[in-house]
Amino acid sequence: MILAAGRGERMRPLTDAQPKPLLRAGSRRLIEYHISSLAHAGFQHIVINHAYLGTMIEDALGNGARYGIQISYSPEKKVLETAGGIANALPLLTDAGYHRPFLVVNADIYCEFDYTSLLPILQVMHRNSSGRHAHLVLVNNPLHHAEGDFALKQDRVVLTREDFLTFSGIGVYHPLLFEDVTPGKPVKLALILRAAINNACVTGEFFPGIWMDIGTPDRLMQLDSLLNARHANG
Repeated sequence: MILAAGRGERMRPLTDAQPKPLLRAGSRRLIEYHISSLAHAGFQHIVINHAYLGTMIEDALGNGARYGIQISYSPEKKVLETAGGIANALPLLTDAGYHRPFLVVNADIYCEFDYTSLLPILQVMHRNSSGRHAHLVLVNNPLHHAEGDFALKQDRVVLTREDFLTFSGIGVYHPLLFEDVTPGKPVKLALILRAAINNACVTGEFFPGIWMDIGTPDRLMQLDSLLNARHANG
């Protein structure tokens, strides 16, 4: 699933006429980098939620055929926040028994993470979800989020305020993580994750490579410059 329902207030005026996931950096829209990386890793079905100007996302991406994958959409009449949006999309993400774990990526990041490395996590979580309801990818803290979010103790995510890292917006989740989320109710993912972390149900890993939170026009320009420079250098 790609989370694409945010309004993008910090991106204004760029987002006054189009949703943030459709903003361009280099030769592609932000969301297309995720679609390409997921397709390359072997994912065949992607669910995208949307709210603000969401029909523009559907018009731009279509059914996913041009990317070699299938895209389904989970429209929201009101923004349900991260956990609420995921819970709303569960019928599209899982089998009828709601037992299949899934990968979720924030649309407003750029990351050169290899999603194939998460395939074993998905398989293990599918076979046995006891003791693990989420697996998070953590990165170094950017200047605009120097305090970080969570810490890693071996492969477990913990809340001890020591050596905090930043949650990348990339995670594998089991549907059980959202069993107490009321359908149609806005709920932030951080609240659910913290409760699961306190119950020792969240594992994680550190990614040292390129990751950017594209939350402002300046950061979008930085990413655009990086990608264009790469293209110019072959």
